[in-house]
Amino acid sequence: MGILPESEAKNMTQVNGNSDVTAEREGLIHDWNEESTGWTSEIQLNDETLRDGLQSPSALDPDLGTKIELVHLMDQLGINTANIGLPGAGERARDHILGLATEMRGLSITPNVACRTMIGDIEPAAEIQQKVGAPVEICAFIGSSPIRFYTENWEVEKMVQLSSEAVAFAVKEEMPVMFVTEDTTRANPETLRALYGAAIDAGATRLCICDTCGHASPTGVRKLIRFVKGIAEEKGVDVGIDWHGHRDRGLGLINALVAIEAGATRIHGTALGIGERAGNTEMDLLIVNLALTHWIDRDLTALGTYVQKASDAIGIPFPDNYPVFGSDAFETATGVHAAAVVKAFRKGDAWLADRVYSGVPAGMFGLEQKILVGPMSGKSNVSWVLEKNGVEATDERIQRVLEVAKRSKHNLSDAEVVAAAAS
Repeated sequence: MGILPESEAKNMTQVNGNSDVTAEREGLIHDWNEESTGWTSEIQLNDETLRDGLQSPSALDPDLGTKIELVHLMDQLGINTANIGLPGAGERARDHILGLATEMRGLSITPNVACRTMIGDIEPAAEIQQKVGAPVEICAFIGSSPIRFYTENWEVEKMVQLSSEAVAFAVKEEMPVMFVTEDTTRANPETLRALYGAAIDAGATRLCICDTCGHASPTGVRKLIRFVKGIAEEKGVDVGIDWHGHRDRGLGLINALVAIEAGATRIHGTALGIGERAGNTEMDLLIVNLALTHWIDRDLTALGTYVQKASDAIGIPFPDNYPVFGSDAFETATGVHAAAVVKAFRKGDAWLADRVYSGVPAGMFGLEQKILVGPMSGKSNVSWVLEKNGVEATDERIQRVLEVAKRSKHNLSDAEVVAAAAS
């Protein structure tokens, strides 16, 4: 019942003998999203599903074998790094970190772990790195906002000292360090300058801006990233800038894209956006948008498998209308919409059918458009479904199906359409 995947569209046009198809298609969609200059910077991705994602109150902690399967899918999707846990969380966490880091030695994706800016947290990570025989990046985090300082009775000078000592210890252990300021988006500039400056001086190679409470707006993201880049420039060092966003205000995805435009070089996310409270930036939807914006170019047909595996493993279902991977994403029973898709397909052009009523080409992600029959359907819907099920779409049969569909409170299954046609 679905449109052919995009991978088959090229073959379809070759059969039709249309040699000018590429030129014709260029004029079919005027893309206001296109930028005047091409994107040249490499965008790295850090997957937090197996750390921040598991901090969701609803999440299950999968067994090691399932986590390894997820890491392989991340690697297949070209995700650069993955946070695989907190060594300070206990023996089970450390065992899983060791198993995952060992598995990742044979992959392109590399591991990192979250540690408080305390030597006692970093020591077990250093031991794991020694056992693995490959680098394990330290994500050393510390609170930075005045509201947190007031609550905890912290002093800036003490936090700067702890940060410097922790980063220096990790560097001495030959571990790459990303220094993370929690609640960066509500922190004072002076505090951030002191903390980031100390981390740079101690040898941190990446600085992470963390929207811990999902407070930031796109304007705030731009200002913060430019500010932090300025700190590094003042120090005369070239450090990576990470963005770690949450979606308490529903801005996780757009903030991640804005962060890239502002100069962030690595973006964090989780499958389905799972995580603390309302969750994190959706890694899967981030990848979708990076591909559609032409900021990355890779095979993403495994992206749906990654999302489903994460959903099953962590025990968090996603709604039917979830973009791209929800069951409703590429289905339509509306007469006008379905008619356009069917007309495109009858032209023998799967590329056209995959885009005429969809801003996301289903075939790019190993999926397909689907036509249903329901209360708002027209003749094209019924004719299409009948033909796909080997039933001649006569006027009488179409009318019988439409009479049933108009009385129904839901879309009909293929079996119900065929049965209505035969009644």
